[in-house]
Amino acid sequence: MERELALEFARVTELAALAAGRWMGRGDKEAADDAAVRAMRAVFDTISIDGTVVIGEGEMDEAPMLYIGEKVGQGTPPEVDVAVDPLEGTNIVAKGLTGAIAVMAVAKRGSLLHAPDMYMDKIAVGPEAKGAIDLDAPVEDNLRAVARALGKDVSDLTVVILDRPRHQERIKACRRAGARIKLISDGDVSPAVATAFPETGVDVMMGIGGAPEGVLAAAALRCLGGEMQGRLVPMEEEERERAQKMGIEPVDKLLTMDDLVKDDDVIFVATGITDGDLLQGVRYYGQKATTHTLVIRGTTGTVRFVKAQHRLDKKPFWEKIND
Repeated sequence: MERELALEFARVTELAALAAGRWMGRGDKEAADDAAVRAMRAVFDTISIDGTVVIGEGEMDEAPMLYIGEKVGQGTPPEVDVAVDPLEGTNIVAKGLTGAIAVMAVAKRGSLLHAPDMYMDKIAVGPEAKGAIDLDAPVEDNLRAVARALGKDVSDLTVVILDRPRHQERIKACRRAGARIKLISDGDVSPAVATAFPETGVDVMMGIGGAPEGVLAAAALRCLGGEMQGRLVPMEEEERERAQKMGIEPVDKLLTMDDLVKDDDVIFVATGITDGDLLQGVRYYGQKATTHTLVIRGTTGTVRFVKAQHRLDKKPFWEKIND
């Protein structure tokens, strides 16, 4: 993909973040998500791609926009797969907590795993620990291997885990090993990507979260030289059958980076909605606002952090998405 598209995709997540950020702390996650979706969809119509949503807001009968299979862009080359999460962390925004982002990944057609909307067990690390993880190994073994790769003691590692009852044994194992733990309420894409940035202090992300979010995080880590492994966790037979129909067979296979994201020709973009380890949230100043966006281009490995100031009174679509 042409490098000029990277900035075009940044416009997509920026507007989604600007729209969703207005709902921070207002207790209405549906309204925040709807604002982000409408903003993201409006900008897609201006971009010269022939895109197909492979990870989105759900099936066509579940989502009016950005549903799986929906065509986005102006219908001109390149042909690409599009994975989006207009608001990763709906509860985070509703409660005014940290770590919500607007995020997307775009890759050559057929490159992204068509992950069903179900759980995935995951472990993610940055490039220095690539090759040190094994989803099937005990937690303690993984932490010791990552610590060796990073040249740290296990007690210096920070592991991010979703604060859920299903993770109690994993949390206990991390504590037995002596690692530090950062429990998060929602949103595991941002901490997975943060493992590739030493300044964030995040060394490992592990636990069971959304499968679509796993593919989004894997896209960023593919660009950055990190690693993620995953395995689908169907909760009922219907989910197992759906995964099989989407070509994941056997359903419980270990998914490596090459399964999740097949090619380096990927662009990953995320804009902060609320403050997090990796990105600053949206700031509003009357008719102006600032955004902080991460843009990564896989073919070159270029990483950009874009701080942008927006004039909302001159922003296309702004009145339409805020009516």
